[in-house]
Amino acid sequence: MNTVKEQIEALRNELRLHNYNYYVLDNARISDYDFDFRLKTLQDLEAKHPEFFDANSPTQRVGGEITKNFETLVHEHRMYSLDNSYSKEDLEDWETRIKKLVDGDVNYTCELKYDGASISLTYENGKLLKAVTRGDGLQGDNITANIKTIKSVPLQLKGDYPPKFDIRGEIVLPFDGFNKMNEERIEIGEEPYRNPRNTASGSLKLQDSAEVAKRPLECLLYNLTGNTLGVKTQFESLDKARQWGFKVPEAAKLANSIDEVLEFVNYWDVRRHDLPYETDGVVIKVNNLQQQEELGYTAKAPRWAIAYKFKAEQVSTRLNTITYQVGRTGAITPVANLEPVELAGTTVKRASLHNADQIEKLDIREGDEVYVEKGGEIIPKILGVDLSKRSANSEPTIYITQCPECETQLVRQEGEAQHYCLNYNGCNPQIIGRIQHFISRKAMDIDGLGGETVALLVNEGLITNYSDLYELTKEQVVPLERMAEKSAENLINGIKQSKNIPFERVLYALGIRYVGETVAKKLAKHYKGIDAIAVASHEELENVDEIGVKIAESVTAFFESEENVAIVNRLKDFGVQLEMSEEQLVGQTDKLKGDIIVVSGVFHSVTRNVLKKLIEDNGGKVSSSISSKTSYIVAGDNMGPSKKQKAEKLQIALISESEFLQKIK
Repeated sequence: MNTVKEQIEALRNELRLHNYNYYVLDNARISDYDFDFRLKTLQDLEAKHPEFFDANSPTQRVGGEITKNFETLVHEHRMYSLDNSYSKEDLEDWETRIKKLVDGDVNYTCELKYDGASISLTYENGKLLKAVTRGDGLQGDNITANIKTIKSVPLQLKGDYPPKFDIRGEIVLPFDGFNKMNEERIEIGEEPYRNPRNTASGSLKLQDSAEVAKRPLECLLYNLTGNTLGVKTQFESLDKARQWGFKVPEAAKLANSIDEVLEFVNYWDVRRHDLPYETDGVVIKVNNLQQQEELGYTAKAPRWAIAYKFKAEQVSTRLNTITYQVGRTGAITPVANLEPVELAGTTVKRASLHNADQIEKLDIREGDEVYVEKGGEIIPKILGVDLSKRSANSEPTIYITQCPECETQLVRQEGEAQHYCLNYNGCNPQIIGRIQHFISRKAMDIDGLGGETVALLVNEGLITNYSDLYELTKEQVVPLERMAEKSAENLINGIKQSKNIPFERVLYALGIRYVGETVAKKLAKHYKGIDAIAVASHEELENVDEIGVKIAESVTAFFESEENVAIVNRLKDFGVQLEMSEEQLVGQTDKLKGDIIVVSGVFHSVTRNVLKKLIEDNGGKVSSSISSKTSYIVAGDNMGPSKKQKAEKLQIALISESEFLQKIK
């Protein structure tokens, strides 16, 4: 006779199979009654024998775990955005760029782009280890308890899965489930949900996982990430993921040309309305994973993938007024305030008009009937004006000449699209905007301090720049609106903890124009501390990898300001990290300083990404293409013949993986 443990395991395996058949294959092999009977039997056995508890048992799907604050976790492999395309020409330009960087034939995997909430699932030894939201791509929220309630997410894999890997996908709410939820809400007199995407996203952040379990969410998966995955192509990886138990959409196709890609796009542009989920385009990926590795990433997106967006929904509405916003850099953005209108599932009230040139180009005026669409189905965009409905006494729009906040005369530099208010230290929105940027998640990430509180602190005269934050006391903060004792305590503690934020993020937080996250990392790695950056000349800055004239000018202009230098010195006095720590400097050398190195082929001792990191850590620059400026090529197996020919023609040396590792030893 089977032992209790064997009975429990047999029931778990049987229920997992039925779950997979029903929720992934949409092919039930057992009645609901029989499934529920087996589930109840398993629940009873587990209750009597808690020593055999398994967090990934089918009985754990009902939820019940309460999460007050979602833990922030760093993604082991960054989650990138996708570049968008809207025409055949865009796709052909993308293909041209690809073929300059890789050898051999290139084919593509085409997949539908589902409109849901992005998620990264990590599996170890076949079991779901964690589920993390996309967040800012570098880190997200741990929502494992909520994800476990979604029946199409396997808790235990089957087959020949790798020991550890991530799989990325979208949490979606099918139209049928969404409509049913809304019917129930209307019945009890509550406001219906606006659209499936936002409802799916909101569901993942519910604090009670039992509530999440009641929602008919599904998880559609499409991308394996990790080392030694045992697959050679994207198309093969989709098939493998299906075999392991994941719900991977069947609507995927291999294409050998951009014309075949467009056939897939055109087919689904018509038939997407028959799908059970929201979809807003097609994702095209280079199929060969080695070629994907060769192509690598830009600062924000993979070079080997692109999204083709279906034509956005358009509506017309009245433009009531044009107002002007001041950004943290002093840039002025004109805003169209619209008669509210429904568009792609949300109510649109405002749209950016970008700059004076755009207003002139559209000849847009207050009172006009305008055509609006959601660019990429996210950001409202004004396409044009219905001139047949324009009033006879309509007046052309005259762009403002003074700052709407401080009345300083606006300036527009040659070659710039936008007007700027140059009252850097006296214009309130600029001051508030810089401090809001300083405290943001990708920068100092100060807990307990939000944008509204920053505005309140500035307007109350408690702070005038971000260095003032470090002098705030609990007693000063408690009297503020909506600020209780505990909130004030959290705010002051959050400010103290921000002193541990590493240098490259502090550099980004300073808000130097054009110095984004990637540039901040490059500068931090090159100069190691703020003092060296502050005294660097234009020419020296331009010699740093990826630093051009505009960035160099902006950095030197920032440190030419006595007020900025005083603020930076105060941050230093308060103990904010303004140089790289000893830990960060471990392994950093100048051995490859001035070298421009191309990495190509398949490697065995270390991965391509580790090789690139070693080059950068030792002061070298990684280049994706061979040119006369290339110092040498680290060549692995299967390096493309055209790259070899180009290297020979330019007389550029090829060194092996082991020779390179010896070189930096």
